[in-house]
Amino acid sequence: MPLDNQSTTRTNAALMARRRAALPSGLGQTYEVFAERAENAEVWDVEGKRYIDFAGGIAVLNTGHRHPKIVEAVKAQLDKVHHTCFQVLAYEPYVELAEKLIERTPGDFAKKAFFLSTGAEAVENAIKVARAATKRQAVIAFGGGFHGRTLLGMALTGKVAPYKAGFGPFPAEIYHAEFPNPLHGITEADAMRSIEHIFKYDVEAERVAAIILEPVQGEGGFYVASPAFAQALRALCDKHGIVLIADEVQTGAGRTGTWLACEQWGVAPDMVTMAKSMAGGFPIAAVIGRADLMDKPLPGGLGGTYAGNPLACAAALAVLEVFDEEKLLDRSKAVGERLTNGLKALASRHHSIQDVRGLGAMVAIELFKNGDHEQPDADLTKRICMEAIQRGLVLLSCGVYANVIRVLVPLTATDAQLDEGLKIMGEAMVAAGA
Repeated sequence: MPLDNQSTTRTNAALMARRRAALPSGLGQTYEVFAERAENAEVWDVEGKRYIDFAGGIAVLNTGHRHPKIVEAVKAQLDKVHHTCFQVLAYEPYVELAEKLIERTPGDFAKKAFFLSTGAEAVENAIKVARAATKRQAVIAFGGGFHGRTLLGMALTGKVAPYKAGFGPFPAEIYHAEFPNPLHGITEADAMRSIEHIFKYDVEAERVAAIILEPVQGEGGFYVASPAFAQALRALCDKHGIVLIADEVQTGAGRTGTWLACEQWGVAPDMVTMAKSMAGGFPIAAVIGRADLMDKPLPGGLGGTYAGNPLACAAALAVLEVFDEEKLLDRSKAVGERLTNGLKALASRHHSIQDVRGLGAMVAIELFKNGDHEQPDADLTKRICMEAIQRGLVLLSCGVYANVIRVLVPLTATDAQLDEGLKIMGEAMVAAGA
């Protein structure tokens, strides 16, 4: 339909009709809602309806929607330069951001950093660095992990539906170990044994370039890698000369109560990937790692046309200032405690909730039929989310069994907004028959 003949009525239904006509069905959309404006932890749609945002743009808005300091930093940068391609003409915010992220990344060794545009690019470039540094090809990831929608990202991802279905073949030399998940019968010993099985059945340890994991699995269901498990991986990697990569695309930028979740491990990974909340919604991603590894790719082997865009660098620097000035790491812990207590209260009233878990403000519940761990309840999970959106609360589901509801509310949300969201969540559970 020509633009000049389109209806001027701006409703969610009218915009959804235009969307379906213009966009491919593979581009999913959780709710048939179009946002018009947003502020901190609230969103208003094109019809004027208000929502409490417990999704945060999928962990992108730890500093909330349109934080004034970030908006002003981007406006100021826009008046200077908004693109040159850093590999052609450099600019100071890129270097300053790298310096500041290096300072905040654990590890008693020299580090370097560089920037990309998306989390998937950061993951792929971390693998490139690991392969260039070790002269090895194989990579071990984990079942339930999510590392992006590019071909290599999908290969690393340990979740078929909907990310991998119909898109193969995938890059070779990618292997999946089990991720610790006591709720579903996988102990840390089982997970470590599965890596040893890969060494015995699929590829020798001497050909493995890297092991990559999320400190808290995002799409996989918010299962947490304990410090003991991370330490066991560190020892295994040290034994065999394998690069350990922490994929902090979703956990990073303070979501778990520390700037990076791996700070809580007691050991340092060799490389860290970041994206999502590091620039408050502006597209940028980072790879931070050991200097001796990061210098192995030849000049020209790393980078990207939009990578480390000046506006995104300015936004990321402002995010760091906001975290320090507003003490958002402390706030992350407080938000996590309030959410966990509220969700545990719901669990006491709803037998379908069989687990409340997370790290810091990265919290989730897992739902089962009749409280039976052999019967993950994806249908109930979907009904709760749909009841919540009708009542003005944005929720996200996840998990290998699609039976987990995760909370990624901005850390800047008020206690009143958190309580309002939890109240709506409780009402949605009753309406959904939980």
